[in-house]
Amino acid sequence: MAGATLRNIIVVGGSFVGRSTAQELSKIIPPTHRVLLAEAHSHFHHLFTFPRFAIVPGQEHKAFIPYSGLFSSATNPAAHDVVQARVTSIQKDYIELDREWQGSKQIPFDYVVVATGTRLSKPAAMEHDDKQSSVEYLQKHQADVKRSKSILIVGGGAVGVQMATDLKEYYPEKEVTVVQSRPRVMPNFHPRLHEIIEKRFEELGIRLITGSRVKIPPSGGFPNDGTTFDVELMNGTTESTQLVILATGQTPNNQLVAHLEPSVINPDNGFIRVRPTMQFLNDEYSNMFAVGDIADTGAQKAARPGAAQAAVVAKNIQSLIEGRSAEEQFVKGPGAIHITLGMKYNMIFRNPNTAEGQTEPSINEKNE
Repeated sequence: MAGATLRNIIVVGGSFVGRSTAQELSKIIPPTHRVLLAEAHSHFHHLFTFPRFAIVPGQEHKAFIPYSGLFSSATNPAAHDVVQARVTSIQKDYIELDREWQGSKQIPFDYVVVATGTRLSKPAAMEHDDKQSSVEYLQKHQADVKRSKSILIVGGGAVGVQMATDLKEYYPEKEVTVVQSRPRVMPNFHPRLHEIIEKRFEELGIRLITGSRVKIPPSGGFPNDGTTFDVELMNGTTESTQLVILATGQTPNNQLVAHLEPSVINPDNGFIRVRPTMQFLNDEYSNMFAVGDIADTGAQKAARPGAAQAAVVAKNIQSLIEGRSAEEQFVKGPGAIHITLGMKYNMIFRNPNTAEGQTEPSINEKNE
């Protein structure tokens, strides 16, 4: 096995929260240990830019950032490393890879942090691991958007809302329709956010259909070949369009730990059960942590609470290495989002903090 000299702390998944966890750890762990970030992508994927870069040309290359400076602020930058490989399994004290790293497909660890997140539909996520293929995919998507006179977006979450408003503002002549299965868009937030988005849709001329699902073909895809085709809705109606963009929900990436005890994963939602310390709930796996979207914290699936979880994990692993107990705890706060509703208009929206008696959301609108 690789890594016999320094003891390993492995972070699996190099998106926003995994990257933040690796950086937090590298600043405070003792010189007996090193941080290894295991990630299949060659570059960090700036997911928040994908919805816009799938529509607006010329900036897509900026969404992929090298990991080369990841540990620049660490106390000992040379000790840590990025393992560019796909993790195929997480065991109790080692991970398995799809390719060799330093002569082995297995890397042992003292502690592991699972930051595998969730699977999103394209174009909110890329299917390729290298930068060039992902850039080419976004450029092709831009071309598909440009040639289509009518576009139907499936899903009224943040991705669907942001793509719709960017689309209609950048291409005002196109017909843009959003189909949302729930009565409101962004249903995890205070109803005021739906009202703001609905008004913005009306200003831009975006059609909104709520309370009905789109029938996804058995193949999982639509023609999207430049011709006009019909899309069936569960309410019995059809919509004609030339392009369908899927902006549907998140599927937990739990397969790497699914073989462990059944109690590891919450069967109701597929997320990893954790304690407030972010350790796996099952005592047998107290050296294993989960952060970000894959962790069943009850918190909003977003980068901000994920960053707070990363800080908790780093401090607790430091405590365990030093022979103390893990006592730092993550405290869930009200859901919040920084959302764009067009090329410039954006807002920071925060749900009321009911623990403090708040009943109305906080709204900070910007135009920049």
